[in-house]
Amino acid sequence: MKSLALVMIVKNEERCLAECLERVKPLVDKIYITDTGSTDRTKQIAASFGAILTDYIWQQDFAAARNFSLAQSDCDWNLVLDADEYLLEGSRKAISNFMENTQQIGVIERQDLYVEDIIDGKEQIGAMYSWTTRLLPKGTTYQGRIHEQVDSKFPLVPVPLLFEHDGYLQPGKGERNLAILQEELAAHPEDPYLLFQIGQTLRGLERHGEACAYYARFYQKVASEEGAGYRTGGIICWLYSLIEIQDYDTAFSIIKKEEKNLENHADFHFACGILYMKAIQAETKKYIDYLPCIEKSYLKCLEIGEIPLNEGVYGCGSFKAAHNLGTWYEVSGELEKALECYRFAAGYDYEPSIARLRQLRD
Repeated sequence: MKSLALVMIVKNEERCLAECLERVKPLVDKIYITDTGSTDRTKQIAASFGAILTDYIWQQDFAAARNFSLAQSDCDWNLVLDADEYLLEGSRKAISNFMENTQQIGVIERQDLYVEDIIDGKEQIGAMYSWTTRLLPKGTTYQGRIHEQVDSKFPLVPVPLLFEHDGYLQPGKGERNLAILQEELAAHPEDPYLLFQIGQTLRGLERHGEACAYYARFYQKVASEEGAGYRTGGIICWLYSLIEIQDYDTAFSIIKKEEKNLENHADFHFACGILYMKAIQAETKKYIDYLPCIEKSYLKCLEIGEIPLNEGVYGCGSFKAAHNLGTWYEVSGELEKALECYRFAAGYDYEPSIARLRQLRD
């Protein structure tokens, strides 16, 4: 039987480390934790789980730190996690056959939590699907100072492990990441992945105009590059930032170019639906011909449904699309259709639809 280690780099993770380790410990044989300068109880918590602890002087380089931590492990396989990732589904038995072949890389599914809205003073938490390379055969390393990637030509294979990630709910990482990314881009100015990540970081900081400039450069580099897994997400996020700065014409030009490439992605059609609504509200005369496209976009989302392998935001293929469609039907005077959509979304415990049903009853 192949051996499996949990390998982590940490710093000041007392908020979440115990929960992370408690959930994942049945999966692994050993735990290796490299601390990069904690001043809280992180190291004591790690020791309480029997972790093999090492210290590393932080050098503003995530790949270097991860590679140092991986070098400590003597197991056949290494599961690489951050402290704010928690096992939701999966077992050692479920991945045992996968680990017999050490010429492949395991890709885990992750639900990334984020604050999508605030209703009556209460944060509404949404989730995004993502897939990330985290189950690595011995000897595999990382490259890239930030948003590091596995340095391997082995094939990527999805494994039945699902994690929840709440790091995006914590403040303060955006500016730190942006500084490192800008330094990396200065050394590699044509790297589309760095351009994409800077766009994502700026969007997260709500600096949408700046984000659009980097998305545009990223798009020029990957427009014809097949197999860039981040291409779809980058295009969709670019659309949202263009909507924020009301650059509707650029957004429409992107939709025209990409509608065939992205026709099977609910998130794309969801963004289109929002674009049509916002553009018509802003300049009705100019964009009124797109009015029928609002309903079509959300119906297409529901037709596609939820496909985690496509990544994107949970709900764009179900309750979020249904709620927006309900809003459209309501303003169009089709109340029964609107109620049907709201009830569907409420079945997912979607608070905006629950609240709207309550208001309509009153």
